Amino acid sequence: MRMTDLIGKEIVNIYNGARLGVVGESDMDIDVDSGEIRSIILPKKNNIINLWVDRQQLVIPWDAVKKIGAEVIIVDLDQTSPGYQRYSF
Repeated sequence: MRMTDLIGKEIVNIYNGARLGVVGESDMDIDVDSGEIRSIILPKKNNIINLWVDRQQLVIPWDAVKKIGAEVIIVDLDQTSPGYQRYSF
């Protein structure tokens, strides 16, 4: 699968049904040696209040991706999973 095949797909968490974001509005952590995707990095959804105050990102490890469909990517994340991380910048 090419990275361009992922662009525009909605990311949905199977754990709670939350819509996390869209690939294309996100970044990817890619291993430069192997070319494998290590994680998808989603920005926190912005509103006027957190535009300047708090910039967090949700890092979804690639092994949390369970299924890639025609329109959505299903991930399995809960806050207790070891790969679930939020970073503040």
